[in-house]
Amino acid sequence: MGTMPRTARYAAHTLLAALALTACSCSAPPPAAGSAGASSPTPASPVQVCTSLVSYWAKETLLGTKWSGLDWEQKGLSNDQYAIHEDAVAAGRAEERTAGRDKALELIDRFVARRCAEQAGPAGGSGTRRPPV
Repeated sequence: MGTMPRTARYAAHTLLAALALTACSCSAPPPAAGSAGASSPTPASPVQVCTSLVSYWAKETLLGTKWSGLDWEQKGLSNDQYAIHEDAVAAGRAEERTAGRDKALELIDRFVARRCAEQAGPAGGSGTRRPPV
């Protein structure tokens, strides 16, 4: 195995340099009209995080997907969120028996949103942590 001919090496180096310059010279897109001085996006509230996370995993459990068998810690749920999850899955299963899967999935979204809002987006720990001294 020999080395590349001089012309091929030169072409390869030129291409790499051009790619590097192109990557470095990219700039952010211009701001949208009317958004002068717009700040970064607002982070999600605890209620939004709770609703999104718990609803996702409750629907996955109802559907019996590949990852639905993970435990609550692997799903990133707190004890309080897991309690909502379990209640939502039970309600969803009951709804599925009477009204079908689509209605059960809709019910889970509403159920979880209501419970997360009532509890202000619970993120209670696993109960294994001690409060600071």
